[in-house]
Amino acid sequence: MADFHFDVDADGIATITWDVAGKSMNVGSLEGLELLNELVDRVLTDDAIKGAVITSGKKDFAAGMDLNVLSDMRHAGGENPAENVFNGIMRIHQLFRKIERAGLDPKTNKGGKPIAAALPGTGLGLGLELPLACHRIFVADNPKAKIGLPEILVGIFPGGGGTVRLGLKLGAMAASSLILEGKMLDPKKAKAQGVVDEVVPADELLSAAKEWVKNAKDADIVKPWDAKGFKIPGGGPYHPAGFMTYVGMSAVVLGKTQGVYPAAKAATSVLYESAQVPFDAGLKIEARWFTNVLMNPSSSAMIKSLFVNKEALEKGAVRPAGVPDMSVKKVGVLGAGMMGAGIAYVSANAGIEVVLLDTTEEATEKGKAHAAGILDGGIKRKKVTPEKKEEVLSRIHTTTSYADLSGCDLIVEAVFEDVGVKAEVTKAAEANLPENAIFATNTSTLPITELAKASHNDERFIGIHFFSPVHKMMLVEIIKGKKTGKEAVAKALDFVRQIKKTPIVVNDERFFYANRCIIPYLNEGLRMVGEGVNPALIENGAKLLGMPLGPLQLVDETSIDLGYKIMTATKAAMGSAYDASVADDVTIALYEQGRLGRKSSAGFYDYDAKGKRTQLWEGLAEQWPEADVQPELSTVQHRMIMAQVLEAVRALEGGVLEDIREGDVGAILGWGFMPWSGGPFSWLDMIGAARAVEICKNLEDQYGPRFKAPALLEEMAAKGETFYGRFGTAKAA
Repeated sequence: MADFHFDVDADGIATITWDVAGKSMNVGSLEGLELLNELVDRVLTDDAIKGAVITSGKKDFAAGMDLNVLSDMRHAGGENPAENVFNGIMRIHQLFRKIERAGLDPKTNKGGKPIAAALPGTGLGLGLELPLACHRIFVADNPKAKIGLPEILVGIFPGGGGTVRLGLKLGAMAASSLILEGKMLDPKKAKAQGVVDEVVPADELLSAAKEWVKNAKDADIVKPWDAKGFKIPGGGPYHPAGFMTYVGMSAVVLGKTQGVYPAAKAATSVLYESAQVPFDAGLKIEARWFTNVLMNPSSSAMIKSLFVNKEALEKGAVRPAGVPDMSVKKVGVLGAGMMGAGIAYVSANAGIEVVLLDTTEEATEKGKAHAAGILDGGIKRKKVTPEKKEEVLSRIHTTTSYADLSGCDLIVEAVFEDVGVKAEVTKAAEANLPENAIFATNTSTLPITELAKASHNDERFIGIHFFSPVHKMMLVEIIKGKKTGKEAVAKALDFVRQIKKTPIVVNDERFFYANRCIIPYLNEGLRMVGEGVNPALIENGAKLLGMPLGPLQLVDETSIDLGYKIMTATKAAMGSAYDASVADDVTIALYEQGRLGRKSSAGFYDYDAKGKRTQLWEGLAEQWPEADVQPELSTVQHRMIMAQVLEAVRALEGGVLEDIREGDVGAILGWGFMPWSGGPFSWLDMIGAARAVEICKNLEDQYGPRFKAPALLEEMAAKGETFYGRFGTAKAA
């Protein structure tokens, strides 16, 4: 079926309606844009048509270009993929430029036909770039709608004219936050910032747009940059004020990205270069930079992990086959601490009835108050209404009685990380549950198979590991015990889908997947402190890799006493097999001094009276004097990368991970592993298995067997294989 539909009213105003069949949201395709091109030609060549309105047949306008199309364009290019991508992008530019010029005489700027965009809701990416090429943008007064150019979040930048047009329309300063940060605005804010032109009541959207088209004059449809004497708002690169804007923008981008995100650098270049040339030359500059970025392995990896793979996991790519829908109707949350309260909030916010249980009424009310606090924050930001707050809170029923769990089809236990305590509440809860209920334990370290022993039915027992803070962190790690059944897995996945988070499913082994990778990263940072490596070199080395936090800051954020407890518990569980290191000595020293991290306003960093982090603690140099000879930056970085990556490979090799897509997506969303790389497996494919083994051998020679390349990696290096080439979307085992 056609992506666009066409009709003309009695006044000669054409309506082009974007309505992609079988999709809840419109997305751009090459075929759809070809049809739009034909319809625009029809508008411009039919004398009976006075103008047009481009709108949507759905509640939203469009979510942008289907990123799979961009990937297809690249692969369809054969030996000249860049040329094929460039030509494809230029075809989009030509279409949008045709809409923009609308038949205007190139010499007089007269004789054109007005074309307005009418957005009933969200318009993102291409869904804003198309309207920006129109002559007037109308948006329905819908506070839930989002208007923006979020491409940067998946490793590219607006390449359908959005970067050039927004840069010229708003000026570099105002445009940069939308383009380089991917900010999305509600309609009224979009109008206030000059992104769109009109916000009208939803039931007047089409009539308002048509009325404008009916009365528009030639001067109304000539874009500022096509008019004589146009000046960029805020000044161009050679204007005194504008010059400082472009210099400052470049500095800010480099400071925020550390130079590892090619799309940010490219978008900055487009804003700067296109401001110095005629408009059509600016579009070619944008197309060239977009092609450059799309051909960059980093951007391809980000698109693959943060769009294709993430979307596949959210849509049930690893859900057990043959299990019917198991959406949660009523969830019991055991434990009203920070974690339990967060789980209760996201569940209630998703429309699920919640029973929040703890040992005292005071604890349960405090947990419910935590949810209220999150909602109050939303009200302050005008994202939540008071009515919505009451609706969500009304779904959270607090109790101290296990009998109130009757009727719950899912339990999420979030009590203290102690096998005995968890066993006690498991038995107490299951005594009041229907036979078909699923019991999930929220744990980050305790083996699921061991915890399942307290359950009367370990096939219906599963691990669900939420990350803190629950309402902000998008990843949920689902852990299968040795006897966990398909229904429990399906129930957990359906629950995660309901609360709009991204799941990965892993098998049971100490620390599961996320923690088994992040703990070595933290420990490597601590080891280096103990060895006399300059702490600033460690922290800045990590940030230059694109890690959101250096290992020392991350330890402070998660708390040093948590690290101490994990270390102590691991020692007790592993006995003589535990490999003690200088990292333990550093942890113990800070723990014994009461420097527990941010929560105690003292850790690897110092903090001011308000708890704001200030600088690295000078006492580190006294306890662990800096070595006279410091390692190369690349060595420090390789240690931190390989500490994580090798654990990911071992998790795959040992069957903890069953799908490398989950390994990549989980790493980025779970602990922020170098997002520009697409995740550990994408990074290994980027540098090649042979180069990875070479790095491992160098590190092993200097720092010991923890850096020995796993047999799987060595085998792949010998065969010249890649992870996605070997495993693709199939299971490793």
